[in-house]
Amino acid sequence: MRVLVTGASGFIGARVVRALLDAGHDVRAVLLPGDRAVRLDGVRDRIGVLHADLADAEAMARAIAMSRPEGCLHLAWYAEPGLYLHSPRNLDVLRASLAMLEPLAAAGCRVLAAAGTCAEYAPADHALDEEAPTRPDTLYAACKAAFGMVGGQFARGTAMRFAWGRVFHLYGPGEDGRRMVPALIDALLDGRRFPATEGAQLRDYLHADDVARGFVALLSDDAGGVYNICSGEPVTVRALMERVAAIAGRPDLVAFGAQPARDWDPACIVGDNRRLRGLGWTPAIALDAGLAAVFEERRQARGDR
Repeated sequence: MRVLVTGASGFIGARVVRALLDAGHDVRAVLLPGDRAVRLDGVRDRIGVLHADLADAEAMARAIAMSRPEGCLHLAWYAEPGLYLHSPRNLDVLRASLAMLEPLAAAGCRVLAAAGTCAEYAPADHALDEEAPTRPDTLYAACKAAFGMVGGQFARGTAMRFAWGRVFHLYGPGEDGRRMVPALIDALLDGRRFPATEGAQLRDYLHADDVARGFVALLSDDAGGVYNICSGEPVTVRALMERVAAIAGRPDLVAFGAQPARDWDPACIVGDNRRLRGLGWTPAIALDAGLAAVFEERRQARGDR
């Protein structure tokens, strides 16, 4: 299948591009003009590159018409750590995403799969399936939920199927250093104390490569509607940090309780992935093995011995 990917140079997008190539798809990647796309090093010669800014609706319409995708994986969004949850830039990306719908349908796209978030759900003390109530508490989650609903309704009046992949917590190579796992690894490698909360929050962590294969599964002829892209395995934040610290051999550096709990941080966000498994997908990377590989990759990238 000829697949157009937005956000192709991002943390998830670059893994998705590789997963698509591994599955034999013909990939067309949308990159910002001037984007060096370092996460795509090693595969740039195997993909078609289209330069366009998502915010430029005319440029995006031209890119879509030129590539005539059979499938589209829309992953581009504003996600700068520490800023994205309440940023008005979410409104800009929502408008840009909505502007893609008609050009995709007009170009004959058969399936549009896009990235949602587990933050769309109302917090609960049990595993969330796709029928669980939603209650976005941030502008980011609200804009994601809005696109998921509008995209699904728009597709009903066209020949294009729509699939919405709600991503839970993830980790993997190339992750922004301001996010928890790489920030913890860097502190441990530096020999620095890492202040943390008590870490009692239950979370659902999945390796980015398994997330990527989940999005590829959404291109299946059988896919449509909402899917949780998650491990289905609850782990406390404390246990995850302890695993990373054990890999580094520096459990003494993680200062649990040094940071207060955050009011907006739900006590439990864990997903039920049975619907995605029904498409033939299954997680392939166990948490301990994945964390060990990410630690080693970051250690080598830093030149640590």
